Amino acid sequence: MLPTDPHETLKTVFGFDAFRPGQERIVEQVLQGNSALAVFPTGSGKSLCYQLPALMLDGLTIVVSPLIALMKDQVDFLQERGVRVARLDSTLSAEESRTVYSDVRAGALKLLYVAPERISNERFFAAIEGHAISLMVIDEAHCISEWGHNFRPEYLKLAIAAKALKVERVLALTATATPTVVEDILREFEIAPAGYVNTGFHRPNLFLAFSPTAASERMEILRSRLEDIPAGPTIVYVTLQKTAEEVAAGLARWGYPAKAYHAGMKSDVRANIQDWFMASADGIVVATIAFGMGIDKSDIRRVFHYNLPKTLENYSQEIGRAGRDGKASYCEVLGGDEDLMVLENFIFGDTPTEEAVGALVEYVLKQEDEFDISMYHLSRQTDIRPLVLSTLLTYLELEGVIKFTAPFYSEYKFRYVEKKEWVLAAFKGEPGEFLRSLLAQATAKTMWSYLNLDTVVQALGCERSRIVKAFNHLEETGKLEVGVTGLRQGMRLLQRGNAAEVTAALMAKVARNEAGNLQRTRQVVEFLNVDDCKTRHLLKYFGEELGKPCGHCGYCQSGTVTKVVGSERGLSESEAAEVERFLEERPVGSKSAREAARYLCGIATPQTGRDKKGKAGMFGVLEEAPFQAVMRALEVS
Repeated sequence: MLPTDPHETLKTVFGFDAFRPGQERIVEQVLQGNSALAVFPTGSGKSLCYQLPALMLDGLTIVVSPLIALMKDQVDFLQERGVRVARLDSTLSAEESRTVYSDVRAGALKLLYVAPERISNERFFAAIEGHAISLMVIDEAHCISEWGHNFRPEYLKLAIAAKALKVERVLALTATATPTVVEDILREFEIAPAGYVNTGFHRPNLFLAFSPTAASERMEILRSRLEDIPAGPTIVYVTLQKTAEEVAAGLARWGYPAKAYHAGMKSDVRANIQDWFMASADGIVVATIAFGMGIDKSDIRRVFHYNLPKTLENYSQEIGRAGRDGKASYCEVLGGDEDLMVLENFIFGDTPTEEAVGALVEYVLKQEDEFDISMYHLSRQTDIRPLVLSTLLTYLELEGVIKFTAPFYSEYKFRYVEKKEWVLAAFKGEPGEFLRSLLAQATAKTMWSYLNLDTVVQALGCERSRIVKAFNHLEETGKLEVGVTGLRQGMRLLQRGNAAEVTAALMAKVARNEAGNLQRTRQVVEFLNVDDCKTRHLLKYFGEELGKPCGHCGYCQSGTVTKVVGSERGLSESEAAEVERFLEERPVGSKSAREAARYLCGIATPQTGRDKKGKAGMFGVLEEAPFQAVMRALEVS
């Protein structure tokens, strides 16, 4: 029998006597059948806003999150409380994924955590087809906004997917949303004003310090802070993976319990570090910005930014990891001038060339009315990074040029868990004949058999969906182990248009995005340099007025500011000489100035990477030079 009293559920399942600010209003909206948006600072209990209603609603709650760390933590937390919950992500084995799909079909779950891209996956759709979905939760909902700091094009499809799945209500969650981003979220998910709850961003228990320091001096400054400030779980945020390794190694040599964490590590290594940190009373993780997202550790006492944060949204989220238990915690920025060049180089490096965008447009406009693409191969073909390519295609969809249809896998691979004759003997009549014909189409190799779905559809004259459902059933019943390869995105060409005009429209958006990202980086500098209460300035950015100095930031304590100059420098003589050598040798052929600058600055692209061309060429020889200065030198030469 489902619980009927939110306060009783809060006490008996979660062990809390009262709701935190904002939580009860959101829970009431959801239980009344309304969609809602919760903008709560990190550590304010956003998760409870869906976990509690999920236990009180009849159907399944799907939680969409890009954060594997959050999925793992939340699933562990809920399972300890006897809640029927699971996650589907890239870290699961084939057997674990099969068990989750089986539980979904059996109606054995109350909550299911998935990544945003999985929502439009045909196998996932087939698995949940016909199941009542009471609630879809959109975590990190700011990713839906082009004006946000972390736009993810797949988020634009979530509102459409929610309607296709007949979701009863949607709950959007974020810790960082400016007023413009809030408007986007409310519009896309059709959330009424009454469903919007913002509890404010002010965290009085965090002391915010700012000590922009030369890169050569930061390790010693960090060491002195670790000695002077009371010990406790600590996160040191860095920009580059190699910096994470270097700083963690340096701290370990000094006897600190420090470990690096970044995306270049294997998933099991990252999971082990996360588990170690969660259990540690004094562990130090030196990490790129992904770490801490969704980590439910309430006693983090210190957060350092060894490098400058990318944006004010990033800064707000990252310091929000500290002091979630309400106790005093310390946050300090050590990054300075040198970091600006790295951050800006990333932005310039992501910007595709006009030639690359033109090639993409030409490719799309010459397709048939119905076509499909491999994002991986198209990325390499056009030399546009996958995330940027996905964004450009989404823009084409928003402009009415194309329409995304269902993504699918071109090939299934499988191997028999039971003997083939036993599998076939389990199905009689027409289903058995269909299965016999289906499996006969496979090409058997040493361990796996392979099926091209397009070929099978034509050979058998059946619907693709029937094949997908058949493999799902065989996997769930333990008769086959199934894998998929060759992910392709289906598309429909709606209008051919003029290639030059479409390219110009896309380039305008590209230029706008580059300018917006640069502006967000410069807002960090403005924040550090403002001759006023830092907390008040930060809150104003998010549309909140503090009204008086906070009393718990470095400026309020000292009344002084150490400025980040950020003045753009030109090329040194040795750097200019490397540009001349590149122009003479052309190690990567004839390239535009932007492409050549990316190569020299060590910014890998789908066609030009460190592994393939860096050893024999000049890849990365100007890694520490400003991208714009390199590009200007190439343009005038």
